[in-house]
Parts: sequence; C-alpha cells; structure tokens
Amino acid sequence: MSLHRLASVTLGVPDTEAVGRYYEEFGLTRTGEAATFSTTDGGDQLRLVPAPSRRLVGVVIGVDDTDDLARTAARLGGLGIQTELGVDSLAAREQVSGVWFKLAVMPRLQQPPAPASPTNGPGRIERSAERTPGILRENRVRPRRLGHVVLGSTDFTATKRFVVDGIGFKVSDLVSDHGAFLRCSTDHHNLLIQQFPVNFVHHTAWQVDDIDEVGRGAMAMLEEHPERHVWGLGRHHAGSNFFWYLRDPAGTFSEYYSDLDDIGEDALWTPEVLEGARGLFNWGPPPPPSFVNPEDLAALMIGAHAG
Repeated sequence: MSLHRLASVTLGVPDTEAVGRYYEEFGLTRTGEAATFSTTDGGDQLRLVPAPSRRLVGVVIGVDDTDDLARTAARLGGLGIQTELGVDSLAAREQVSGVWFKLAVMPRLQQPPAPASPTNGPGRIERSAERTPGILRENRVRPRRLGHVVLGSTDFTATKRFVVDGIGFKVSDLVSDHGAFLRCSTDHHNLLIQQFPVNFVHHTAWQVDDIDEVGRGAMAMLEEHPERHVWGLGRHHAGSNFFWYLRDPAGTFSEYYSDLDDIGEDALWTPEVLEGARGLFNWGPPPPPSFVNPEDLAALMIGAHAG
C-alpha cells in the first residue's frame, strides 16, 4: 500500500481557544502555532481553524514517494476530479463534504513499543507478589498518535468512491449499506464514512497504550467535567478496540482507544458487513441516542441550509 498513515486532521470550530484548551487537557501538546497540537509519537496531528460550526476541513495522508502522487492524480482524474499537484504533495477536494484530502511524501511512522503489562489468567500467572503496573501509574495520559476520524456525508456512496477509488483507501468492514471502515495504513481503520443528513465531523480517535490508559484518561477528563462523558467503557466489534468517548466544547466527540486490529499490507482480510449492534460495539453500555444522532445535528442541518 503506497498510503501509510493518517498524518493529521484540520477541524473547523466556532471557538478555537476553548476547544484548544480541551485538547491540551485531553493530553495533546500545543506547539508553536497557536492552534496546532501534537501527540507523543505522531508530531503535529491536530489543527483548529475558525468555522461557524464544527466540521472536518482537511486530512493529510502520508505516502512513500512522488510516484504515489502521480498514480493518485491519475485515478482522481479518471473520476473527473481536479487535483493540485506540488513538488511532494497532492491535494483534492471531495465535492460532497467539501473536505480537502492532501497526500504528502513523508517517512513511515516508527513507534517505540510500549512495555506490555504482565497479566494473570486461569493457569497463567505472569505477575506474582506485585500489583499490576496499570493501577500504579500517576503520569498524565498522553495520546501516542491520531488513529482515525469519522466523517458524516450526505452522499455516502459518492464520498466512498472518492476515498477508495480515487485516494486509494482500502475497505476493512462495512456497516450495512450506509457506512464504511476504511484504512490508509495497517490500522483496521483510519477513516469511517457514514451516511448522515448533513456533512459534519462525528469524532476523532487517539491511540493510548492500553485499556488502563483509556480508563485513566477518561476519568481524569471527567473529574471536574462529568458533562463531557458520551459513551464508554466498551469494546468495538469493528477494529476490536477498547473505547471511551468524550465531547469537546464544539460538540465533536473525541475517543481514547487501545488494542486496535492490525491488517498487514499483504494480509488476507475479508470485509464483514456489520448489521445492528455489531456496527457499533461488541460489549459495554449501549450507546446513547446522542452518539448515533448527535444533539446538535438539527442545528448543523439548519446551518448547512442557511449557508
């Protein structure tokens, strides 16, 4: 696969300062640019720009070399889509959602491995006469990297065609006939596209080391702001990852996750068509209605029509 990583996302929000403070508390680091934030392994991975309502403005995807850019430009041209080709980048606008997709030549991300916590199970003792390291941690939870973003589109089929046939994402799983888990790396998914009555960003997801970091991160965020809670703790079926969702001041959900499925570039993988609850989760509390249909969806629709 010539695509190898989801490098960054740009979100449009009404109040960049309030949302920025939230993501600093979430564990990202504000960098030299006022509204740019980094993870510990991925570098600058979130940029906030002013917008009347929350939206996904752009994504940056890593590729290996300029030949990858030329091949992508040819595929997009075959779909009748114009591209902006630079020395080491290519940009194209997805017409339905208005999101800019930029492919940039960059090195592949090499993450230092996190030490695995020893776990005990029936007939399998890895830890004896000591407490698990997961409950002894006192450091602040900091996401290792950006994992995926979820885009609501008013024309799921057209947006999926652009991303898969044009940009080059691969299909990992489908949600009935209205959702697709797509990957541009060996992650199970880096982008989920879903049919919605308005174009908007549903959530971003941020990788942490393990389930203890998912829980610790969420609980720290909720300690003084219980209203941030959306859904969790649980485990998804698509991707198999542990999750906990919170809400930022703009209304976009942010997810701590760990233990996502990996699909090697040459691995045999058959996409599954997920129906009912499997499209959402495997175990955990049932998702609240506001997760499936966010509370500000009607306002976003009104704003879209007004614009």
